Amino acid sequence: MSADALIRALGLPDATRVGRRVPKKLLAEHGAATAADKRQVQDGVDEVQWLASLKPHLIAVPSFKDEQREYLEVAVLSMKLKPSTKPGRLAELLHRAVPYPVLLLTSYDLGVSLSLAHIRESQNEADKTVLDGSVLSVLLPDEGHGADFYAAVALAKQPQADLFALYQGWLDTVSALDVAQETGRFLPSLTREQSAARHAALQDCRQLKAQIAQLRSQAEKETQIARQVAFNQKIHAAQSQLRALQRTLSEESA
Repeated sequence: MSADALIRALGLPDATRVGRRVPKKLLAEHGAATAADKRQVQDGVDEVQWLASLKPHLIAVPSFKDEQREYLEVAVLSMKLKPSTKPGRLAELLHRAVPYPVLLLTSYDLGVSLSLAHIRESQNEADKTVLDGSVLSVLLPDEGHGADFYAAVALAKQPQADLFALYQGWLDTVSALDVAQETGRFLPSLTREQSAARHAALQDCRQLKAQIAQLRSQAEKETQIARQVAFNQKIHAAQSQLRALQRTLSEESA
C-alpha cells in the first residue's frame, strides 16, 4: 500500500496540493520535548512532505473555533522512516509539531499507517497547540482488501459543517478501520456515539488479549497444581469476556 493510493482515495482538489519538503529540524524543534526525541527524529526520519492544505476557500468547508481550539485548515503530511524505525513516537511528535489537525501518512517497514489526533490551544503557553487526546494510528490495507474503507475515506463522504466536523469524520472512519482489524469487516459507524462506543470496546478487547497472554505466561511457569488451576480459571473468565466483546463489535458492524 502506498501513500499515493490513499491520496487518490481522499479525492482532494488539485488546488489543495502543496508538495513541499519539511526540514527535519523543524520537527525536532517544534515537536521534540527531550534530547532523546530529537535524536530519534534525526536517526529515524528519512523525510517529511507537506502534501496538501485543506483550507475553507479551497474545499468549501468553513473554519471552526470554540473555547478550546481554532481549526483554520487541515494538513495532509507524509513521513518516510528509515529501515527498522518504529513509527509510534515519531508520529506523535509530528502531530505535536504542526499547529493544525493532521492526516499523517507514515511509511515504514510494515507498510503505510494513517494517524490522526485532535489538537487544542495550550492552557499554559500562548499561541501554542497541544494534543487533545491520544493519536489514532492504523496500518492501511492494500487496495484489494480495503475497497470499502478507501471509498468511505473520500473528502466528499465526510461531514461538511466545518473543519472540526470534517476531521472528526475522518477520525471516525479510521476508527472503523481499526475495529475491522478485530471483526474482519469494515463498516463506518452511523453516529459519533456509536463510534466512541466501538472504539472503547476495541480497547477493552486488546487489554483482555494482553491480560490473557500474561496469564498464560504465568501459568506456564507455575509449578503448583492448585495455582495452575487458578490461572486457568482466570484465563477462562477473561476469554469469556473477550468473546462477549467481540460479539458486540461484530453485531455493531453488521
